[in-house]
This record gives sequence, C-alpha cells and structure tokens, in this order.
Amino acid sequence: MTEPSPGGGEPGGAVQTGGISRPELPRRAQVVIIGGGVIGASVAYHLTERGWTDVLLLEQGQLSCGTTWHAAGLVGQLRASESGTRLVQYSTELYDRLEAETGLATGFRRCGGVTVARTPDRMMALRRTAATAEAFGLECELISPDRAAELYPIMEVSDLVGAIWLPGDGRANPTDLTAALARGARLRGATIRERTRVTGIAVTDRAGRGRAVTGVRTDEGDVEAQIVINCAGQWAKQIGAMCGVTVPLHSAEHFYVVTEQIDGVRRDLPVLRDPDGYTYIKEEVGGLLVGGFEPAAKPWVSPDQLPHPFEFQLLDEDWEHFAILMENAITRIPVLASTGMKKLYNGPESFTPDNQFILGEAPELRSFFVAAGFNSVGIASAGGAGKALADWIIDGEPGADLSATDIRRFAGFHGNNSWLRDRVGEVLGLHYAIPWPNRELATARPFRRSPAYHLLRDAGGCFGAKMGWERANVFAPPGTEPVIEYSWDQPSWLPWSAAEQR
Repeated sequence: MTEPSPGGGEPGGAVQTGGISRPELPRRAQVVIIGGGVIGASVAYHLTERGWTDVLLLEQGQLSCGTTWHAAGLVGQLRASESGTRLVQYSTELYDRLEAETGLATGFRRCGGVTVARTPDRMMALRRTAATAEAFGLECELISPDRAAELYPIMEVSDLVGAIWLPGDGRANPTDLTAALARGARLRGATIRERTRVTGIAVTDRAGRGRAVTGVRTDEGDVEAQIVINCAGQWAKQIGAMCGVTVPLHSAEHFYVVTEQIDGVRRDLPVLRDPDGYTYIKEEVGGLLVGGFEPAAKPWVSPDQLPHPFEFQLLDEDWEHFAILMENAITRIPVLASTGMKKLYNGPESFTPDNQFILGEAPELRSFFVAAGFNSVGIASAGGAGKALADWIIDGEPGADLSATDIRRFAGFHGNNSWLRDRVGEVLGLHYAIPWPNRELATARPFRRSPAYHLLRDAGGCFGAKMGWERANVFAPPGTEPVIEYSWDQPSWLPWSAAEQR
C-alpha cells in the first residue's frame, strides 16, 4: 500500500487568467488527474473518499466540456462479465445517494429498460442475457411483445418476437453528475483547476528501477506528483504519447436526435433499446432522444489531430449517415414520422480496438495510470471505474477481476492510428450486434502475418486474430469456402475440427 502524503503544495500567489485573478497553480501534489470529465471527477471523488486529499485535477477547458456533456446518459447495468456488472451496479448505488451527500442533483432516476427482439436469434441472445442477469443477482424478466407495449405504449410491437425488462436500469444527466462528483471531491480537499492545459509529462529513468512519472508540465508551470492519472477522454492517446505510453483509442462520430414533445411520452418512460434496429430511445423533456450504434460507423480525425480548443462543441450534422437509425426508429415508434426534430447532435466519442475500456497502470511507466476509452458507456461505468482505479492505486489491486479492461492487454502496435481508424468503424456497431460465440473482429486485418500464413491460407484456414497475428482457428475441407457462419446452434466448423483431430 502507498501511504497518502500529509499535505499538498502551497500556492505562492495569484495569476491572471482571462482577466480573472485566481490562486497560483500548486507546484506539488500527491496525485494529478488529467481530465475533468465524468471519469476524472469520479476518480478524484473516490481517492478523496479513501482519505487521499492531496489531489489536483486539471481540465484544459471546463468540467464536462469534452465528450461528457453530449453523452446520452444511459445507465444499463448488465454487462458481459460479473465484474463489469458489479461495477455498473455500484455506479447506480452511488448516483442514488450523491445528491444527498453533495447537494447537487445528478438527474439520475431508475426508469427501467426494455430491450426488444425482432428475430429468433436476437431473442436467444436476450434469453442468455436474462440467464446471466439471474446468475449475477440482477432483476430481469423475459416478457412478451404485449407486455413490452404496456411498458412502452407508443411502441409498435407487431414485428417483435419478445423482449426483456430490467427495472433497475436508469438514466443520468452527465453534466450534473460530473458537477456532483467534483463537488464531493472538493468537499474532501481536492483541488480542481479548470482552464489549465497539460503540455507534457515529467519522467525519471533510474537504473535498475525503470521509468517512473514525476509530474506534469502545464501552460501555467510544472507540478511535481507521485502519481499521474490520464482521464483525458479522446485526448488520452495524446497525453500518453507525451511519455511513451500507448493508449489505443480513436474517436468516432456518435449521433442522436432530440424531438419535439410527443403525446403519450411521460417522464418515467423506460429506456428502450432495439438492437436489431441499432437504436436506443429515451424520454427527453416530453419528447424523445433517439440515438444508436449503426453497423458501419464514421471515424473522426486521428487522435493526434484533435482540435484545440474543443469545448462544448459538436460536429457537422449528417442526416444521410443518420438515416439508417431514423428509419429504424420510425419502424419502432411510428409517431416519429410526424414529429418535429429539435436538433441532430453529432459528438465525437472514443472507442478502443476491442470495445472494452482502458484501466490501470501503464506497463511502460510506473505510477502513470489510465482511465479512458469508455466506448459510449462512460456514464454508466464512471462510478464503478473511478472506485476501482482508486482502490487499484491505494491497495495495489482493483478489488475485482478487471483483466478485460487492463491496459496491459495492449501492445505498442495497437497505437497505430491507421489501424485504429479502420477498427473503430466496426467497434461502435458491436454495441448492438448479436454477441455470437467466438466472434472474430473483421476490420483492420490482416495486420501481422507469419511466414507460414500463405501455407495455412492455401490449406483452407479460417483465421482469427491474436495480438494482431493471423492464426488459423480451423481448416475448411477441400472445396468448402473457409468462412465461419456464426450461430447459437452447433457451429458449422465443428465437423471440420473433429475431422482434423481424428
């Protein structure tokens, strides 16, 4: 365990910023957090909750001005793993009590969630989801289309096979949530500094001990630190590059539209997810917020070309790209065809190569931690991820199996921007793709090939990728196309594999 230091650095005067006088930036801190979105605020909150009060959070603009402010704010609890589910469950418990603790509303309420299935394959996925929820102790009910219509009266259900109902799911206001977490951290002694841009990372390289972080450089001077935490969102890759740390993420454009008010839309309407139609829908001031995860996404600029400043900004509208989501939303909610649209939001969000977020201490640099790349589930994950990272820093481990999110799963080549750009177009769409067993990602391949690759290919190899290497998972018989057909039933490749073993 690392002990907290007894005090912070002393300000030595005042500086002028935009004509406003404010205390000089501290020159020392035990922990410096880079990024004032919901993740950075959560990490600060949980470090101070554990008694580490010498915490300095630096935000280049204003709190929540990056990706956080335009997030949809969905808080769906069920994840693929138990540890991931527990993480979001903790988030909901925290958001429930945060207003009473800090005096600031978070906008969080448990309105429940309905996820519908248009096909038998999707319904099988939902049945597996319900079984997983039962195993994790999460309330979940398989329901009929008619019951789904009772929960969501304006929904068309004639084409549905079934649905599930998760009454504990909810929604939050991302900006309010960030402000509440930040106030909680401030009340326990953290310093939160807006309008302070990090320009470099200070590193020492000691013989026999390797590289370690010693502080940060900013546009207002240097700050010494024992620990630096990179919570910079889509800027996290740039921050990592300042000190030789690979943070593989790339931004994609994420779209949703907010409608005019609609008769029958009430404040407690559940969050509706129609993954076969790539869409999610929630109530928004008497109207609906309609967004989604289209199968082929639209990558934004390279991570090393992000504009500055970029505060509370959106990208250009693209109704043509949004059309696949809007058409499917109208299929599910027919009244949308005659409803006015207030605004199409297009905000960039960062995604990782495997659709799991990035957490933990960087393997390249001691005492440099990362919490970034939340793949559009940052609001749901923020509470639990902030707690897990705080525990990881203080106790040496996160208190749960978070190996799927550990930054050490990546290698240097994962930071290739061209590779990331190719991959992110697929990763965004995976949110609502059917989670087939043994599914292989298709984009940004082949990337690494062994000298025997052509021999395996000519022998009918069906390839998967491991750490970028193309690896033959199974061989198709002569005259058979070497293509895996995904299914919930016995896979088509099973007889090929059995024959190979015999």
